Formats: sequence, C-alpha cells, structure tokens
Amino acid sequence: MILYNITVNVENSVADEWLEWMTEVHIPEVMRTGFFLRNQICRLLTEIENGGTTYAVQYHCRNLDDLEEYQRTHAAEMQARQLKRYGESALAFESVLEIVGTDVERDNS
Repeated sequence: MILYNITVNVENSVADEWLEWMTEVHIPEVMRTGFFLRNQICRLLTEIENGGTTYAVQYHCRNLDDLEEYQRTHAAEMQARQLKRYGESALAFESVLEIVGTDVERDNS
C-alpha cells in the first residue's frame, strides 16, 4: 500500500478557513476520483513558531500505479485550486511512502 502525504504550512490567519475547506471541499473531491481508499489529516504538534500551522494530509492508495495515474489525470487541477484560493498562505510539499507494516505490536512473551 502507498501513502501519499502532502505537508502544508498554513498561515495562522487562514488556518481555520483552510482546514474547513480541506475537510468539506478539497478532500472529498480528491476521494471522488476513486484512486484512494482512505484519508486523514494530521496537525503537527511540535514545530517552531513561524506564524503558521503545519498539517499532513494523507491519502492511502492500493499501489504506485494508482497514485501515478491520479497524478497524471487529477493532481495538477487539484493543486491549482488550492494555489488559486490560498496562494502563498498555504505552502505544500509532497512525499510518497510505501507502507511496510501497520499496527505492529511487540511480543511481550
């Protein structure tokens, strides 16, 4: 499984509105493309004070082929909408991770 992670630093002056737009508009649009199985949004708790709040928006997909197809057919349009709406008030970078284990527990025997 592949984790598509977009880390976004959002200026505090628009952070609440950005988060609402992400959860009510943007993420549902991304999910409607059919390439992702689930999503989550996380807020970074340990960061230096820079006038912003950092979020990690994460999408899980079955395989790298699905992610690459999403990137070819939808990503530019989705990114353009966010850029048009928030400009430099929400700066993002992407990372792609392969999930190699989940819910791993240590054997205490």
